This record gives sequence, structure tokens and C-alpha cells, in this order.
Amino acid sequence: MRITVFGKGNVGGGLADRWAPAGHQVTRLGRDGGDVSDADVVLVAVPGGSVVEALERLTGVAGKTVIDATNRIGVGAPEGFASNAEFVKSRTGGPTAKSFNVNFASLLGRLGEARITPSNLWCGDEEAREVVEQLNRDAGYDPVYTGPLEHAARQEAIIDVIFAISEGMGEYVYRFAPIEQL
Repeated sequence: MRITVFGKGNVGGGLADRWAPAGHQVTRLGRDGGDVSDADVVLVAVPGGSVVEALERLTGVAGKTVIDATNRIGVGAPEGFASNAEFVKSRTGGPTAKSFNVNFASLLGRLGEARITPSNLWCGDEEAREVVEQLNRDAGYDPVYTGPLEHAARQEAIIDVIFAISEGMGEYVYRFAPIEQL
């Protein structure tokens, strides 16, 4: 799969580092953006408060499958939208998902140490499911579907709970699974 990762920080850089060894062709773009015409999928991993300006720096994104990995820590969604992911969809017009926003990116390199494969939440368009779930598995996660893209605001909001838990236990991974899988 040809993946363009827009954002070279902990999330974007960490996922790119996981996907390249899994056999994907990964292109990394920094804050200046660039052309994503050759990508099969685009990961948007920029600070949540800069998603509007960031998308203006991408060309060739129309109709692409896009995964929004942003968080709205201390900021609201773009005006007129319930979530960053819904804003992204309005600008790209392609299948869109929210994923990779509720795990500690600093732990990406240590996922193999977990006793059981950690979970990663995602919501989004059904047309994005195959790609999103494959990239979750290739990053070292078990994908957990939380519903259609309209649920993205809920998923963005859960980051406050994730951080609250970490205040007592430090950074962690989590697992959601039916009882028979435990």
C-alpha cells in the first residue's frame, strides 16, 4: 500500500516507522505539506488545532482515503463541524476514518512487549474499513470499530479520559475484547 504520512511527530513518525517494515511504501511529509496524488491512503497526524491550515498545504488529496489521527487537546473542532474528522471529510470528499488518536505514540516501538495485542479505536466510513483495519494490524494493534464517522467527536473527546488514567499509572496500552478472546 502507498501511504503518505502528513506529520513527522510521535504519531506520524512512529506509525511510518511501523508501516515501512510491514511492506508499505511510506512517504513522509512535514509541516510544509505536499502532493499526495500517488498515495492510496493519507494519514493526517498534525496538531489538532492546526488541521484547517494543514489541509490547505496538501494537494492531490481529493477523493483519497484519509485517516485523521489528530486530537483536539485544548481546542474545539473547526467551526461548523462536530469533529476534526468530519472537517477532513468535507475537504477531501473520500472515505474518511478517525484512528490512532487514543494511544500513546511514544509506546509504538514497544507494542511487541504487550502480553496481548493492544486495541486501537477507529470510527469512520465503511469504504475505509479494510484499509484502516489493515494499517491498525500492521502497526501492532487490534482494531476496534466504534461506529460511523459521526462518532468521531466522541472518540476525540475520550483523550481526556486516556490522559486522566495516565496520571495514575503512566503511559499504557489498552485492550477491548469479547470475553472469549481474553
